[in-house]
Amino acid sequence: MDKLKSVLSGEEARRDDRTVLETVNEASSLSWPTRIKGFIVCFVIGAACTILGVCVLFLPRIGITLFIVFYTFGNLCALGSTMFLMGPVKQLKKMCDRTRALATTIMITCLVLTLCAAFWWKNFGLALLFCILQVLSFTWYSLSYIPCVREAIWKLVALFIK
Repeated sequence: MDKLKSVLSGEEARRDDRTVLETVNEASSLSWPTRIKGFIVCFVIGAACTILGVCVLFLPRIGITLFIVFYTFGNLCALGSTMFLMGPVKQLKKMCDRTRALATTIMITCLVLTLCAAFWWKNFGLALLFCILQVLSFTWYSLSYIPCVREAIWKLVALFIK
């Protein structure tokens, strides 16, 4: 009977016209306390993985590989933690915004290249370089959420260059 009512009232047609983004956004409608808890858990896991990666860096033979895996996973968790606060659709839109698109592209590229350098190319020097680039691009990306900070940094760098 409910199905018949929804068809007759036109609700069924509206439900079928939803885009994928609208469906994802509806599925992610968490309460604010749940979002905060998800953010905290994901952020703590990311920070713990990053710290653990630094701690295992100096282990013989497998230290660099473990560092790369933990560090990259930690960065992914930290990035994913903000999706709890904004929602995945809004986060992806903000990541692709004009002011963040380059930093996002470099950050994701460095995440992938770090893992490729460690496991596929077996070049740990290159993997560590990509880890450093991860830090820089993730920092630059994060600073884009604070108004006027990146412009201030550019002005500060310009003062030191002169």
